[in-house]
Amino acid sequence: MFGKRLRLARQRAGLSMRLLAEQMDPMITPQAISKYELGKMMPSSSVLVGLGKALNVSLDFLMSTQVEEIDGLEFRKHTGSKARDRAKAEAALIDHLERYLSVEEILGLAPKGDPFGGHRYESVATEEEIDGWADALRNAWGLGLGPVPSLCAVLEENGIKVIEVDLPEGITGLACRALRGGKPIADAVVLSSRSSVERKRFTLAHELAHRIIRSTANPAIGLETAMNRFAGSFLVPARHLSEQVGETRLGTTYFEIIRLKHFYGVSAAAMLGRLGQVGILRPAVIKRAFQTFARSWRRVEPEPMRENQGLGAIEVPQRFERLVWRAVGDHLISPVRAAGLLNESLDTAERQISGPATN
Repeated sequence: MFGKRLRLARQRAGLSMRLLAEQMDPMITPQAISKYELGKMMPSSSVLVGLGKALNVSLDFLMSTQVEEIDGLEFRKHTGSKARDRAKAEAALIDHLERYLSVEEILGLAPKGDPFGGHRYESVATEEEIDGWADALRNAWGLGLGPVPSLCAVLEENGIKVIEVDLPEGITGLACRALRGGKPIADAVVLSSRSSVERKRFTLAHELAHRIIRSTANPAIGLETAMNRFAGSFLVPARHLSEQVGETRLGTTYFEIIRLKHFYGVSAAAMLGRLGQVGILRPAVIKRAFQTFARSWRRVEPEPMRENQGLGAIEVPQRFERLVWRAVGDHLISPVRAAGLLNESLDTAERQISGPATN
């Protein structure tokens, strides 16, 4: 376990074994680092502290056994993202997930079990299957047919850990299942704090798809295409959309698309594409829109959703922070521990506990 963490921390830092050895105090050899990573040898306490300092990671990260293995890790990333960036994202995931699991353990909260029940699928063959699976999961989670006000809240209520961190620029999200002793202990989705509200919501739905659909059985449907189709279906159900705008239309307007994007909480380009997916607009109409008033939408979002307004005000993960303050209120952890779990200063934590200072 230690060896895997050390290798991940070194990759995150972008250091070879030789460069890490050169930065160490006390001095060690690249051969020793290799043995640590292969699990053939454990460092002394002084070397362990030196490794943490050289790699800028906590000893908890290097030594913790909360998360022993990451299964099914999927990145939502731009083309050309670097291995170092992926290592940074994975390290951030493990760090935050372990803190999440530790506060649940402190509070004695048992895992909810598989959040998807029977809604996991080995492979998909058609786009209609994807739409049906999205509707089935919405129904299982009691979401009805309308817009989802907070997808973060829905996932958290169903036992999925939602984490928002400052991911490297080329990565907008990732999803995984954490294992301990070979058994699943948590499904997790990670969002980039750099993303817009529209992108965060679509990323959540996209990564949700990765948790339930393993592969495609149709060469014409790529895996990422299938994930995007599921995300669109989950956020904008076909039946509800038809009730809003009609089953078939000859065309659409800028006004309608902007209203719908804010109503469902997706990007304008995704909204326009969804109208084509469900057959409300013909492909020629979609193509003409992207050649005219929508030609810049894939690069610049028109009338973006604001983080402190409408759906943007509630589309944030909240459960972990609530659990930390619950543990403080029940005197199960100290303010210092709370500050560490939340990555905040002690002064900030104290203000959250006692309120603002008064004269």
